Amino acid sequence: MKDMTKDITAGAAGRRRAVSGDPLGPNSEIGRKLKQYYDELVSDHVPDRFAQLLSQLERTEPAPKKD
Repeated sequence: MKDMTKDITAGAAGRRRAVSGDPLGPNSEIGRKLKQYYDELVSDHVPDRFAQLLSQLERTEPAPKKD
């Protein structure tokens, strides 16, 4: 009986999503803003000093052991 209820509920949710055309529903604006912020953050230039520090860190850390 529970499986049948799940199927009915899932079907209704799918129909609502298909009607609105937006899988996030009322949260779509939040999702768009977060994606925009992430894209801007990823595309930002890494300062040279920070890149140098990362390189130093990679050289000083021991390599992970392979089994």
